[in-house]
Amino acid sequence: MIRIAPHQWTLALCALGFTAAAAAQTTQQASSAVTPTSNATPEPNYTLAYNIAGVTDYRYRGISQTRLNPTLQGGIDFNSKLGFYVGAWASGVKFIRDAGGDGSVEVDVYGGYKGTVGDFGYDVGVLHYQYPRNHLDPSANTTELYVGGSYQIFNLKYSHSVTNLFGFVDSKNSGYLDASATFDVGYGFTVVPHIGHQRVANNREFSYTDYSVAVNKDLYGLTLSASLVATSTSAYRGASDQNLGRTAVVVGVKKVF
Repeated sequence: MIRIAPHQWTLALCALGFTAAAAAQTTQQASSAVTPTSNATPEPNYTLAYNIAGVTDYRYRGISQTRLNPTLQGGIDFNSKLGFYVGAWASGVKFIRDAGGDGSVEVDVYGGYKGTVGDFGYDVGVLHYQYPRNHLDPSANTTELYVGGSYQIFNLKYSHSVTNLFGFVDSKNSGYLDASATFDVGYGFTVVPHIGHQRVANNREFSYTDYSVAVNKDLYGLTLSASLVATSTSAYRGASDQNLGRTAVVVGVKKVF
């Protein structure tokens, strides 16, 4: 008998990028031409970025992790120009206590390698979800391996659990497949449709499909987002019997430093 109301994780509401360009100027004299000197800055060996966000509901794979309530989130990312990366991210959660455990924080640690082959991009890595002192049996702590591919505006990713999945009994080898696209519609707006399917091994009644459409806007160094989120399940319930997968609009704001 399953002892906890398992969870799937959010979101990925927002994406933020910057492009820098350098210009060279050529000066000509009447008697001779002067060869311009490039002032372009060499590509750094690595970048380090921080982010902080607030959301009206932490949805992961369509399921609320915060009992349909707001929370704060933040993270740090290290990226090497060789393609290797590592990072950490944290968020408030409520499902652990709803399940009879302790703790109210999720901490994710991840690392991998990304690169390109022609017009195609790829990304492989490992992600560990840690819920400090969750005291659940089985533990909610989960490790997944993932592989992703991209082409132009399209993305496809598969994640595979090598442990029990978020506290489900005997759920090792569960998998999540998701597809998305990012449409730049101008004026700093992007529209990101998404569909995913979560298969929970040996717990078929908790497998489901999730859907979302996010609208993101870059404004004064912030990324604002609004996402319409829906799922095909009502099996995930909160402490007051809320349907944690119900259709809702989730609003967020994110800052990257």
